[in-house]
Amino acid sequence: MISTNDLRTGVTVEIDGDVYMVVDFQHVKPGKGAAFVRTKIKNIKTGQVFERNFRAGEKLNRAMVERKTMQYLYSEGNVYYFMDTQTYEQIPLIEDQMGDAIKYLKENMEVMVMFYDGVSIGIELPTFVELEVTQTEPGFKGDTATGGSKPATLETGLTVQVPLFINIGDVIRVDTRTGEYLSRV
Repeated sequence: MISTNDLRTGVTVEIDGDVYMVVDFQHVKPGKGAAFVRTKIKNIKTGQVFERNFRAGEKLNRAMVERKTMQYLYSEGNVYYFMDTQTYEQIPLIEDQMGDAIKYLKENMEVMVMFYDGVSIGIELPTFVELEVTQTEPGFKGDTATGGSKPATLETGLTVQVPLFINIGDVIRVDTRTGEYLSRV
């Protein structure tokens, strides 16, 4: 059991038989009434994120989620295959288990695969990934000083807003939590 006062980003809890990860939390002490904890929690299996408030001091079941470093190999239809880098064992995950993580996956990329009760339930991406720009409008001379942005399609099919000086073939760093452009590599 874990108290809601001990909730932190990344902690996994079990609520109504489902496993959730705390994405964001805030302890609120209103001037009138009891204190509470406002959280954003993500359903590990479906990827759905929603807000939920808990009374301060409320007890929750802590979900023991094991994380294992694995390498993404390939996809076949809506099944994605990952390999344990130590035992070379391969495990399949279906598209529904991965949520938005599919947009950031490249072959041979290392990710954390999460297991709950011995069953794989999803993946945890690194904080940022480096992807190549495959399609974007060309920047024109003088555009770089304006600080504008334009859409760019990356090698995985993800579309992000990038500065005007980014061209096709450039490799950029993208934040996997927000899906925003960070820098050119």
